[in-house]
Amino acid sequence: QYSPESVAGADGELDPTEVTFPGCSCRSRSCAAPECPCLSRGHNYSSLGLRLAEQQEQPFSRPVFECNSLCCCGEGCQNRLVQRGLRLRLQVFRTQHKGWGVRALQPIPGGSFVCEYAGEVLGSAEAQRRAQAQSPQEPNYIIAVREHLHDGRVLETFVDPTHIGNVGRFLNHSCEPNLFMVPVRVDSMVPKLALFAATDISAGEELTYDYSGRFQNFPETSREHKALEEEKSLRKPCYCGSHTCASFLPWDSSLFSTP
Repeated sequence: QYSPESVAGADGELDPTEVTFPGCSCRSRSCAAPECPCLSRGHNYSSLGLRLAEQQEQPFSRPVFECNSLCCCGEGCQNRLVQRGLRLRLQVFRTQHKGWGVRALQPIPGGSFVCEYAGEVLGSAEAQRRAQAQSPQEPNYIIAVREHLHDGRVLETFVDPTHIGNVGRFLNHSCEPNLFMVPVRVDSMVPKLALFAATDISAGEELTYDYSGRFQNFPETSREHKALEEEKSLRKPCYCGSHTCASFLPWDSSLFSTP
């Protein structure tokens, strides 16, 4: 079932459409920091730059909060981007070795929002149950995003587009990708998993991101080459073809661990 944005999972633990953030009272055509409380919570798109080179220079990144449905600003506000959804021309196509993939049908400037990785938002127990119920031959679309807070807490978001999702489910992994993921919050603390162009992308180029969350999955620093032998039977080979290919797709053992 196609859904342009994430929905509450079958376990009903988290509803990404629930509005829990207060709205801003900005009356201007477009909100600006520091007057707008939404922008004051974290990065805004103009200051963030959304360039990977800038991200690599920083040991951490500030959160991104868009204006929401309770805000007084208009739909044209510069702080409403990911919530507008997909605006680019993309194509799902059959790759030679990786199954389905997605490519751009138009040039995409670096820093542009491309699409959301949308699906069912699950609690950790249901995400683990679904992962363990899959056979090694089945495709695994469940993504686990962990945000490390300054006080030591870790926020986890699990999204499964296996049955309900959007074009993002067809994006392939690459150890040298041209997209990177940013958790963006609009109405609540449940983030939208937004994918941005890490560099200028040409028309016809396949769109990829690093499933592990890194921009480059270097073999010498990657846990992929330190995996336990019993885990390797569940590992899927990587066919990205990059010079720094880690040989295996990223592996999240926490979804398969038992209490």
